[in-house]
Amino acid sequence: MAEIKIKGIAKSFGAFRALHSIDLEIADQEFMVLLGASGCGKTTLLRIIAGLETPTEGEVWIGDRRVDHLQPRERGIAMVFQNYAVFPHLTVFENIAFGLRMKKLPQSEIDARVKRTAELMHIEQLLARYSGQISGGQRQRVAVARALAMEPDVILMDEPLSNLDALLRLEMRAELKGVLAASKTTTVYVTHDQVEAMSLADRIAVMNGGRIVQAATPVEIYRNPKARFVGSFIGSPPMNFMPAKRGMNGSWKVGGIQLAGPADNRQDLEFAIRPEDLLPAPGGFSAEVRVVEPLGAHTLITADVDGRPFRAVLDSDVTVAPGDTLSLVPKPDRIRWFDPETSEAV
Repeated sequence: MAEIKIKGIAKSFGAFRALHSIDLEIADQEFMVLLGASGCGKTTLLRIIAGLETPTEGEVWIGDRRVDHLQPRERGIAMVFQNYAVFPHLTVFENIAFGLRMKKLPQSEIDARVKRTAELMHIEQLLARYSGQISGGQRQRVAVARALAMEPDVILMDEPLSNLDALLRLEMRAELKGVLAASKTTTVYVTHDQVEAMSLADRIAVMNGGRIVQAATPVEIYRNPKARFVGSFIGSPPMNFMPAKRGMNGSWKVGGIQLAGPADNRQDLEFAIRPEDLLPAPGGFSAEVRVVEPLGAHTLITADVDGRPFRAVLDSDVTVAPGDTLSLVPKPDRIRWFDPETSEAV
């Protein structure tokens, strides 16, 4: 079992508090993504799990062992870095075999593991080459194969695809997800790329300011953000937000129209809707179109609603031009409400 438990982990660098009492459980064989903007603490948390940083407070457990006092080599982990860390003076075979030789495994076992992981990563034809003779995407495959060859309890990945071009990243995402599912290894993956997080993760832990704001499945995080930050960070384009005032008969006044909303005693809330959950139909927000961006199957418009920027994703067969006025109706079951003071979901 390679379940990971993070209990009350905090980290300070002098007067700066990088992590604030983090609690997180990662199930055996789960693919967990730590997602957030630069400086949110995700890499610091990963390095604490790896043993490359010492926590100021708290405990790290892998399986039934507390490991925060152990050296990285004693934790049963492997790590894949952003810069590949492939040795240029070694062949692909020797790069994959490097950790196995450090463990003094017999040559027959080394050969078998290298062959198996190279085939898994589709680089078996490159084993005799040096890193300077292969592409960046192939070097990244070598780095992943080297980690898998160690048969670790846990694989930690720090933005491993960020140096690849867009098409290669798409290819590697799909391959990586399949390979790690087949290896049945618990994975913790750090990224700032929300598309990467949504496509790879079993669960996502969204981080902000050294805290985990929400940890849930990609669909749950996308559809039901627990905090305004999550709604504004996840999604491209992000959620639209509008102030809401209590209206008549339990309704809420938003952007010049009345909407059914929560039965709440507060006088003010914040309305939120994703751009793809708006339909061009009578009786909705009056939206004056400012910018039209054709995206193939869809068209992204940026409009002005009640003096605020507002985005909608429409079918490409909807004809619209800058200067037009559209009526945009929100899908009722997709509306979300937030407390403007706490920024938490209502």
